[in-house]
Amino acid sequence: MDSKKSNTRYRTFATVVYPESAPENWQTILSELKIPIFVSPLHDQDLNPTGEPKKPHYHVISYFAGKKNIEQVKEIFSTFGGVGCEPVSSLRGYCRYLCHLDNPEKAQYDINKVKCFGGADYKHEIGLPTDKYSAIREMMQFCDENGNYSFADLLTYASLNREDWFIVLCDCGTLVMKEWLKSRTWKGGGSQ
Repeated sequence: MDSKKSNTRYRTFATVVYPESAPENWQTILSELKIPIFVSPLHDQDLNPTGEPKKPHYHVISYFAGKKNIEQVKEIFSTFGGVGCEPVSSLRGYCRYLCHLDNPEKAQYDINKVKCFGGADYKHEIGLPTDKYSAIREMMQFCDENGNYSFADLLTYASLNREDWFIVLCDCGTLVMKEWLKSRTWKGGGSQ
């Protein structure tokens, strides 16, 4: 690596951890770093281009409050068995890669199995602006199909059953859903 590239500074980096070569307590080490870190589910279904299974591994993303050079981050990654050190240009894009969300041709992994350390919020990072529109559309259909025109009932249902809807209702969708429910009630409910 030339010295110019190694002195370039970034905020976000990725590495790979192989379970058999990492310290047994590698995730405890991550937790003790007190920096935002995401760890993918174990990638144990990935295939090489030739079709053979890849060696099981985890992807790890860390992001720092200030910029660091690659050598500084390699030193941190070595404490928990990280192999390689890659600057990341898009935190959202790499977070979505942890479960192959935008790569349907690859093995898909459960977003609920991503581990977060140091205050990192995975579901926030992978969210797309279009997700809220899909959630609102689903809520409208749900209310029509179930004859529900009470915002309180919808919010309660979402808080117990649909975290994605609950987040949309709490963050940005309340006005739209309240007005839609109100106008549906005025029309007598149901599709006309």
